[in-house]
Amino acid sequence: MLIFFLDSEQSFTYIISMPKKPDLEKIKSRAEKISDFYQREGRMPSFSEIAQISGIKSKNAVSKLVKRLEDMKVLKKDTKGRLIPNPVMKSPLKMLGTVEAGFPSPAEEELADNISLDELLIDNREATFLLKVSGDSMSGAGILPGDMVIVDKGRIPKSGDIVIAEVDGEWTMKYLKKRGNSVFLVAANPRYKPIKPKNELRIGGVVTAVVRKYK
Repeated sequence: MLIFFLDSEQSFTYIISMPKKPDLEKIKSRAEKISDFYQREGRMPSFSEIAQISGIKSKNAVSKLVKRLEDMKVLKKDTKGRLIPNPVMKSPLKMLGTVEAGFPSPAEEELADNISLDELLIDNREATFLLKVSGDSMSGAGILPGDMVIVDKGRIPKSGDIVIAEVDGEWTMKYLKKRGNSVFLVAANPRYKPIKPKNELRIGGVVTAVVRKYK
């Protein structure tokens, strides 16, 4: 059995499925240039400007790039239907203190600090990406369908970590377990049996946080 750990340089910080195509780094670089332009100029670049900053000569190629970035949710549309970058949790939020989750107590609003969700949830931005969860195999770990998990491709997986893994050609999210020379994957739901790879186990990253939107 072969065990691989994916190179952290292949990471992507936007909401996409596990990337495998060889042009990922080129797409990532172009997406970052578009985002940098937007942050610097306060507007999206025109198609000709995208071509210039991305090194693309054909307008058709620019259209395909924009469509692909929109499909990958790297770009999104604002309320007026205009395309804008879709960065992952970039702006700091105000922390107003603590809240009692046990017995009720008088509430006091006190500005404690400004917190960036990037800094709170992400240790290595360049090696971090998001995945949307489907299925209930990790419900016992508090990870439910529709949640988003933050995955760090640069972290060395240990037994007991929740990992994104490719088992014999299929991707899944499970607990990584090591027992002696055996390596296998375990769900957090008793309905699912442990998975022991027959040929190959590829670790795509370690889950470091889960994000859930209630409304």
